[in-house]
Amino acid sequence: MNKPLIRLADHELVNGYLAGNDYYFEILLGRYKSKIHTTIYLIVKDRDITEDIFQDVMMKIIRMIRAGKYNDEGKFLPWAARIARNLAIDFFRKNQKAPIQRDSENYDLAANFSRSDISADQKIIMEEHERYVRELIQQLPDKQREVLVMRSYADLSFKEIAEITNVSINTALGRMRYALINLKKLADEAGISQNSTLH
Repeated sequence: MNKPLIRLADHELVNGYLAGNDYYFEILLGRYKSKIHTTIYLIVKDRDITEDIFQDVMMKIIRMIRAGKYNDEGKFLPWAARIARNLAIDFFRKNQKAPIQRDSENYDLAANFSRSDISADQKIIMEEHERYVRELIQQLPDKQREVLVMRSYADLSFKEIAEITNVSINTALGRMRYALINLKKLADEAGISQNSTLH
């Protein structure tokens, strides 16, 4: 019985949960818990704070689903990751901190940004060095780390990232580009093989 449920699409699980079966939400959460959790952690860089924010995210997701505010046209993960990011930023605002900085630079990289870079980055996250790479990601500048996290962990498009961070798509692409360059440099310095990790 469980196997067919696991194969259900996100919106089908949401509908099942709304129909009164909490197990549907458990399956949905199981799919994305790790990515949502990591998205928060790579922003706040504190495990205890991450746990607190994650619980708040789950409660807000549940409230919004019950209120009919989940948009079936989009994927669940980007929607949930957007909530997670916003709550993480709200935490810093309440504590008078500002981990996410804004600026007006505009990198003209849209025309020559290689999709192979994106796929290489996504492979980084999924490789055997995942835990160590997360530590390297934390060393990146805030703006670069933010784009890398949203692209790799939350599966957001560059258009969505640009809208969330209030910058142009070219700027988001530029930050991703430099994040990958810097991440490879950090990996080289740490002695991580690019053949097994970055390609």
